[in-house]
Amino acid sequence: MPATRRQVLTRTGALGAALVFTGALGELFLADSPAARTLGNAGYGPLVPDPDGLLDLPRGFRYRVLSREGDALRSGEGRVPSRHDGMSAFPARPGHPAHTFLVRNHENRADARLPVPHVEGLTYDPGGKGGCTVLALDADGGVLSERVALAGTAWNCAGGPTPWHTWLTCEETEDRAGTNGYGKDHGFVFEVDPADPHRTGAVPLTALGRFQHEAVAVDPVRGVLYETEDAFERPFGLFYRFLPDRPLGGTGSLRAGGRLQAMRVPGVHDLSTVRETGTRFDGVEWIDVPDPSAATVPVRHQDFGPAGITHAQKLEGCYWGGRCVYFVSSFARSAEGSGADHQGQVWRYDPEARRLTLVIAFGPDTDVRLPGEAPDNICLAPGGGLMVCEDGEGAQHVFGLTRGGEVYAMARGRQNIGTPERPEWGEFAGVTLSPDGTTLYVNCYMPGTTFAVTGPWTG
Repeated sequence: MPATRRQVLTRTGALGAALVFTGALGELFLADSPAARTLGNAGYGPLVPDPDGLLDLPRGFRYRVLSREGDALRSGEGRVPSRHDGMSAFPARPGHPAHTFLVRNHENRADARLPVPHVEGLTYDPGGKGGCTVLALDADGGVLSERVALAGTAWNCAGGPTPWHTWLTCEETEDRAGTNGYGKDHGFVFEVDPADPHRTGAVPLTALGRFQHEAVAVDPVRGVLYETEDAFERPFGLFYRFLPDRPLGGTGSLRAGGRLQAMRVPGVHDLSTVRETGTRFDGVEWIDVPDPSAATVPVRHQDFGPAGITHAQKLEGCYWGGRCVYFVSSFARSAEGSGADHQGQVWRYDPEARRLTLVIAFGPDTDVRLPGEAPDNICLAPGGGLMVCEDGEGAQHVFGLTRGGEVYAMARGRQNIGTPERPEWGEFAGVTLSPDGTTLYVNCYMPGTTFAVTGPWTG
């Protein structure tokens, strides 16, 4: 999909609800996951056309529109920005009037129609139009407030939650000061406190590197951060880990710095060339990044020694599950420079064993076939199984995937952003599960719309 329309593999706001794969589809859930206790084994029936022309769902399901681009922010700070992208849900602290915080990225470039309003103390670069907004929801799912949480950034695509309930938002760009109207360098990760954005401000976490960031996952035991890079051209992106000087130090601790490293799989220069699920590589190496700031040379172009480094096209989502970190390559195309073609891979890295394993491959010659195109967003479904957003053209869907590999349509977008002669439908992004496992939140990227979906998830 075009680089301006990224989607993100996200994880739930509940730290215990994470995906665990063995083999192709084996064990999908941790025992303490809300989805594990209500695992569904089949789909929910055909999609029912929405009379309001927004979102088709199976019978018995319903949606609520929480926010739409162009509407007034309830804070009075301006209008809801464009290009709704990565998102995560967090439980509110005890005693807070809100029940849930929903933090949402806005992947705005320099030409964005509706920028994130600049707010004093929350704006990094006055030339930037991206950032984050946060919705505070009550116990019934109603919107209590909606406000700016970060502004003046660029191309905020994905990110990831921390164990201390903040959001790490990622800039998917390497633009420098003096380009596209920017007054500062971009390509950083920023921390956002959904309950009190001024607590985190607009401070780039420069030690995490300056590159085309996609997503971040945090090891809740060791405190190590893992990062994906979705580079748009060869050499493609790298998979990174960050060793913080203050691991698990809480809000603001990542500003203390640390060491950035890139993954090298001995003998493998391009992950797209691995085809068979279950293939594993022991002895994974981590090589120090020569210049994380990319002052003169982009990180993926830097000299990692005679053995080189391991690349992959479309490195997108990244999340922690059990004792391992998982990351996705959404697709690879040899015509664009990849070593081989595929329609999606899910990889698992075990830090203790230093082992990398291909756990799922999507495509016509694999265990998992989608009716649409390659997968992008993946998250737990409230009633069990997975929710997968296809990545392609035409009508856009969220597909469900059961433990047994059955694929079914869960949602279909109806918002035409093209013309009657050349229709184009707004893509889904930012799929995430509520902390209590009862609600699925999802964005339509364009026109920016945030939905809350509820229904008989247990089937």
